[in-house]
Amino acid sequence: MSVAIFRADNPGPMTLDGTNTIMVGDPARGPVVVIDPGPDDERHLRRVLDAAGEIAMIIVTHRHLDHCAGAPTLARWAGCDVLAADPAVRVGERGLVDGERIAVPGADLRPLATPGHTSDSYSIVINGEDGVNRLATGDMVLGRGTTVIMHPDGDVGSYLASLDTMITLVREQAIAEILPGHGPVVTDPAGVLAYYREHRLERLDQVRAAVAAGARTPAEVVRAVYTEIDEAVRPAAELSVAAQLAYLASRTGESGRSSANPTHS
Repeated sequence: MSVAIFRADNPGPMTLDGTNTIMVGDPARGPVVVIDPGPDDERHLRRVLDAAGEIAMIIVTHRHLDHCAGAPTLARWAGCDVLAADPAVRVGERGLVDGERIAVPGADLRPLATPGHTSDSYSIVINGEDGVNRLATGDMVLGRGTTVIMHPDGDVGSYLASLDTMITLVREQAIAEILPGHGPVVTDPAGVLAYYREHRLERLDQVRAAVAAGARTPAEVVRAVYTEIDEAVRPAAELSVAAQLAYLASRTGESGRSSANPTHS
Protein backbone atom coordinates (compact mmCIF):
# COMPACT_ATOMS: atom_id res chain seq x y z
CA MET A 1 0.00 0.00 0.00
CA SER A 2 1.29 3.48 -0.83
CA VAL A 3 -1.78 5.69 -0.25
CA ALA A 4 -4.85 5.47 2.01
CA ILE A 5 -7.50 8.13 2.66
CA PHE A 6 -9.36 8.61 5.94
CA ARG A 7 -12.31 10.98 5.91
CA ALA A 8 -12.94 13.01 9.04
CA ASP A 9 -16.48 13.27 10.37
CA ASN A 10 -16.81 17.02 9.77
CA PRO A 11 -19.16 17.36 6.79
CA GLY A 12 -20.67 20.73 5.95
CA PRO A 13 -21.26 23.31 3.22
CA MET A 14 -17.59 24.31 3.30
CA THR A 15 -16.04 20.88 3.92
CA LEU A 16 -18.24 18.78 1.60
CA ASP A 17 -18.19 15.18 2.94
CA GLY A 18 -15.43 15.98 5.45
CA THR A 19 -11.69 16.54 5.44
CA ASN A 20 -9.57 13.90 3.70
CA THR A 21 -6.57 12.77 5.73
CA ILE A 22 -4.03 11.06 3.47
CA MET A 23 -1.57 8.41 4.65
CA VAL A 24 1.40 7.76 2.34
CA GLY A 25 3.72 4.78 2.65
CA ASP A 26 3.65 1.12 3.65
CA PRO A 27 3.03 0.70 7.39
CA ALA A 28 4.23 -2.90 7.20
CA ARG A 29 7.70 -1.72 6.17
CA GLY A 30 8.26 1.42 8.19
CA PRO A 31 6.99 4.85 9.19
CA VAL A 32 4.52 6.71 6.97
CA VAL A 33 3.70 10.34 6.21
CA VAL A 34 0.30 11.75 7.13
CA ILE A 35 -1.03 14.71 5.12
CA ASP A 36 -3.68 16.96 6.71
CA PRO A 37 -4.75 15.29 9.98
CA GLY A 38 -7.99 17.28 9.87
CA PRO A 39 -9.95 18.51 12.89
CA ASP A 40 -8.95 17.80 16.47
CA ASP A 41 -11.25 14.78 16.61
CA GLU A 42 -9.81 12.05 18.82
CA ARG A 43 -11.76 9.26 17.14
CA HIS A 44 -10.55 10.27 13.67
CA LEU A 45 -6.95 10.81 14.78
CA ARG A 46 -6.87 7.49 16.63
CA ARG A 47 -8.10 5.71 13.51
CA VAL A 48 -5.29 7.29 11.48
CA LEU A 49 -2.65 6.44 14.08
CA ASP A 50 -3.84 2.85 14.42
CA ALA A 51 -3.59 2.36 10.66
CA ALA A 52 -0.22 4.09 10.42
CA GLY A 53 1.53 2.39 13.29
CA GLU A 54 4.56 4.70 13.12
CA ILE A 55 4.43 8.20 11.63
CA ALA A 56 7.62 9.78 10.30
CA MET A 57 6.09 13.24 9.92
CA ILE A 58 2.86 15.12 9.41
CA ILE A 59 2.48 17.52 6.48
CA VAL A 60 -0.15 20.28 6.50
CA THR A 61 -1.18 21.70 3.12
CA HIS A 62 -2.41 25.03 4.55
CA ARG A 63 -3.38 26.75 7.75
CA HIS A 64 -7.17 26.27 7.81
CA LEU A 65 -8.32 24.48 10.93
CA ASP A 66 -10.34 21.79 9.18
CA HIS A 67 -6.98 20.56 7.87
CA CYS A 68 -4.54 21.25 10.70
CA ALA A 69 -6.34 21.51 14.06
CA GLY A 70 -5.65 17.85 14.84
CA ALA A 71 -1.96 18.04 13.91
CA PRO A 72 -0.57 18.88 17.39
CA THR A 73 -2.51 16.04 19.01
CA LEU A 74 -1.48 13.47 16.41
CA ALA A 75 2.14 14.70 16.52
CA ARG A 76 2.19 14.33 20.30
CA TRP A 77 0.81 10.79 20.13
CA ALA A 78 3.19 9.79 17.33
CA GLY A 79 6.25 11.66 18.60
CA CYS A 80 6.84 13.36 15.26
CA ASP A 81 7.08 16.84 13.73
CA VAL A 82 4.49 18.77 11.76
CA LEU A 83 5.81 20.35 8.56
CA ALA A 84 3.93 23.38 7.25
CA ALA A 85 4.62 26.57 5.34
CA ASP A 86 3.08 28.63 8.16
CA PRO A 87 5.41 28.60 11.22
CA ALA A 88 2.39 28.91 13.50
CA VAL A 89 1.17 25.48 12.37
CA ARG A 90 4.50 23.64 12.71
CA VAL A 91 5.55 21.30 15.47
CA GLY A 92 9.33 21.35 15.41
CA GLU A 93 11.48 23.59 13.26
CA ARG A 94 10.98 22.15 9.78
CA GLY A 95 9.00 23.99 7.15
CA LEU A 96 8.01 22.79 3.71
CA VAL A 97 10.70 23.14 1.06
CA ASP A 98 9.51 23.41 -2.54
CA GLY A 99 10.87 20.40 -4.44
CA GLU A 100 12.45 18.59 -1.46
CA ARG A 101 12.33 14.80 -1.74
CA ILE A 102 10.77 13.00 1.22
CA ALA A 103 11.10 9.20 1.12
CA VAL A 104 9.13 6.59 3.05
CA PRO A 105 8.79 2.86 2.39
CA GLY A 106 6.47 2.55 -0.59
CA ALA A 107 6.56 6.12 -1.89
CA ASP A 108 8.43 9.34 -2.49
CA LEU A 109 6.84 12.73 -1.80
CA ARG A 110 7.73 16.22 -3.02
CA PRO A 111 6.11 19.42 -1.71
CA LEU A 112 5.07 21.94 -4.36
CA ALA A 113 4.23 25.56 -3.49
CA THR A 114 0.78 26.27 -4.96
CA PRO A 115 -0.48 29.50 -3.37
CA GLY A 116 -3.86 30.96 -4.24
CA HIS A 117 -6.56 29.51 -2.00
CA THR A 118 -4.32 30.77 0.80
CA SER A 119 -0.85 32.27 0.64
CA ASP A 120 0.65 29.20 2.38
CA SER A 121 -1.02 26.51 0.24
CA TYR A 122 1.15 23.57 -0.81
CA SER A 123 0.37 20.52 -2.90
CA ILE A 124 2.27 17.24 -2.52
CA VAL A 125 3.48 15.13 -5.44
CA ILE A 126 3.32 11.43 -4.52
CA ASN A 127 5.21 8.83 -6.56
CA GLY A 128 4.13 5.41 -5.29
CA GLU A 129 5.75 2.03 -5.79
CA ASP A 130 2.40 0.96 -7.22
CA GLY A 131 3.38 2.95 -10.31
CA VAL A 132 0.65 5.58 -9.88
CA ASN A 133 1.67 9.23 -9.64
CA ARG A 134 -0.67 11.34 -7.54
CA LEU A 135 -1.04 14.94 -6.41
CA ALA A 136 -2.50 15.86 -3.00
CA THR A 137 -3.90 19.37 -3.40
CA GLY A 138 -5.41 20.41 -0.08
CA ASP A 139 -8.08 22.95 -1.03
CA MET A 140 -6.49 24.10 -4.28
CA VAL A 141 -8.53 21.43 -6.09
CA LEU A 142 -11.59 19.70 -4.65
CA GLY A 143 -13.21 16.42 -5.54
CA ARG A 144 -16.50 18.18 -6.22
CA GLY A 145 -17.20 21.81 -7.13
CA THR A 146 -14.53 24.50 -7.08
CA THR A 147 -12.70 26.33 -4.35
CA VAL A 148 -12.73 29.80 -2.85
CA ILE A 149 -9.93 32.34 -2.96
CA MET A 150 -9.80 33.35 0.69
CA HIS A 151 -9.32 37.13 0.49
CA PRO A 152 -7.21 38.84 1.73
CA ASP A 153 -4.84 35.91 2.32
CA GLY A 154 -5.67 34.19 -0.97
CA ASP A 155 -4.90 35.74 -4.34
CA VAL A 156 -6.49 35.23 -7.77
CA GLY A 157 -3.27 35.86 -9.71
CA SER A 158 -1.38 33.35 -7.57
CA TYR A 159 -4.20 30.85 -7.95
CA LEU A 160 -4.17 31.08 -11.75
CA ALA A 161 -0.37 30.70 -11.77
CA SER A 162 -0.63 27.66 -9.49
CA LEU A 163 -3.24 26.09 -11.76
CA ASP A 164 -0.81 26.52 -14.67
CA THR A 165 1.93 24.89 -12.56
CA MET A 166 -0.33 21.93 -11.78
CA ILE A 167 -1.47 21.60 -15.41
CA THR A 168 2.16 21.38 -16.51
CA LEU A 169 2.99 18.92 -13.72
CA VAL A 170 0.10 16.63 -14.62
CA ARG A 171 1.21 16.57 -18.24
CA GLU A 172 4.95 16.15 -17.66
CA GLN A 173 4.79 13.67 -14.79
CA ALA A 174 1.73 11.68 -15.90
CA ILE A 175 -0.24 12.43 -12.72
CA ALA A 176 -3.09 9.92 -12.73
CA GLU A 177 -5.02 11.06 -9.65
CA ILE A 178 -5.62 14.19 -7.63
CA LEU A 179 -6.20 13.55 -3.93
CA PRO A 180 -8.26 16.57 -2.85
CA GLY A 181 -8.70 17.95 0.63
CA HIS A 182 -12.44 17.29 0.37
CA GLY A 183 -14.57 15.07 -1.85
CA PRO A 184 -13.75 12.02 -3.97
CA VAL A 185 -10.47 11.27 -5.72
CA VAL A 186 -10.15 13.06 -9.08
CA THR A 187 -9.35 10.54 -11.84
CA ASP A 188 -9.18 13.07 -14.71
CA PRO A 189 -6.61 15.58 -13.40
CA ALA A 190 -5.97 17.26 -16.77
CA GLY A 191 -9.66 17.70 -17.50
CA VAL A 192 -10.54 18.98 -14.04
CA LEU A 193 -7.66 21.46 -13.94
CA ALA A 194 -8.57 22.78 -17.39
CA TYR A 195 -12.17 23.20 -16.20
CA TYR A 196 -11.01 24.98 -13.03
CA ARG A 197 -9.01 27.48 -15.03
CA GLU A 198 -11.71 28.17 -17.62
CA HIS A 199 -14.43 28.41 -15.01
CA ARG A 200 -12.43 30.85 -12.95
CA LEU A 201 -11.82 32.97 -16.04
CA GLU A 202 -15.52 32.94 -16.87
CA ARG A 203 -16.44 33.97 -13.34
CA LEU A 204 -14.12 36.96 -13.48
CA ASP A 205 -15.84 38.05 -16.68
CA GLN A 206 -19.13 37.94 -14.78
CA VAL A 207 -17.70 39.98 -11.93
CA ARG A 208 -16.34 42.53 -14.39
CA ALA A 209 -19.77 42.80 -16.03
CA ALA A 210 -21.48 43.25 -12.65
CA VAL A 211 -19.09 46.08 -11.78
CA ALA A 212 -19.76 47.71 -15.16
CA ALA A 213 -23.48 47.52 -14.37
CA GLY A 214 -23.00 49.38 -11.08
CA ALA A 215 -22.16 46.77 -8.43
CA ARG A 216 -19.47 48.08 -6.10
CA THR A 217 -19.23 45.90 -2.99
CA PRO A 218 -18.61 42.14 -2.79
CA ALA A 219 -22.15 41.69 -1.47
CA GLU A 220 -23.59 43.56 -4.45
CA VAL A 221 -21.54 41.51 -6.89
CA VAL A 222 -22.59 38.26 -5.21
CA ARG A 223 -26.26 39.24 -5.53
CA ALA A 224 -25.73 39.97 -9.24
CA VAL A 225 -23.55 36.98 -10.15
CA TYR A 226 -24.33 34.15 -7.73
CA THR A 227 -28.09 34.15 -8.21
CA GLU A 228 -28.72 30.62 -6.89
CA ILE A 229 -26.22 30.54 -4.06
CA ASP A 230 -26.76 28.53 -0.88
CA GLU A 231 -26.98 31.04 1.97
CA ALA A 232 -24.57 28.90 3.98
CA VAL A 233 -21.72 29.75 1.59
CA ARG A 234 -22.60 33.41 0.94
CA PRO A 235 -19.80 34.71 3.22
CA ALA A 236 -17.29 32.57 1.31
CA ALA A 237 -18.68 33.86 -1.97
CA GLU A 238 -18.14 37.42 -0.80
CA LEU A 239 -14.53 36.62 0.14
CA SER A 240 -13.96 35.12 -3.29
CA VAL A 241 -15.51 38.16 -5.00
CA ALA A 242 -13.35 40.47 -2.88
CA ALA A 243 -10.30 38.60 -4.18
CA GLN A 244 -11.53 38.97 -7.74
CA LEU A 245 -12.21 42.69 -7.31
CA ALA A 246 -8.69 43.12 -5.94
CA TYR A 247 -7.31 41.23 -8.92
CA LEU A 248 -9.24 43.40 -11.39
CA ALA A 249 -8.17 46.57 -9.60
CA SER A 250 -4.54 45.51 -9.88
CA ARG A 251 -4.90 44.88 -13.61
CA THR A 252 -6.70 47.99 -14.87
CA GLY A 253 -7.31 47.63 -18.57
CA GLU A 254 -6.56 43.90 -18.52
CA SER A 255 -8.74 41.97 -20.93
CA GLY A 256 -8.18 38.45 -19.57
CA ARG A 257 -10.84 36.47 -17.80
CA SER A 258 -11.04 34.65 -14.49
CA SER A 259 -13.55 32.73 -12.37
CA ALA A 260 -14.44 31.21 -9.01
CA ASN A 261 -17.43 29.12 -7.97
CA PRO A 262 -17.31 29.18 -4.18
CA THR A 263 -18.25 25.82 -2.81
CA HIS A 264 -15.56 25.53 -0.18
CA SER A 265 -13.53 27.45 2.37
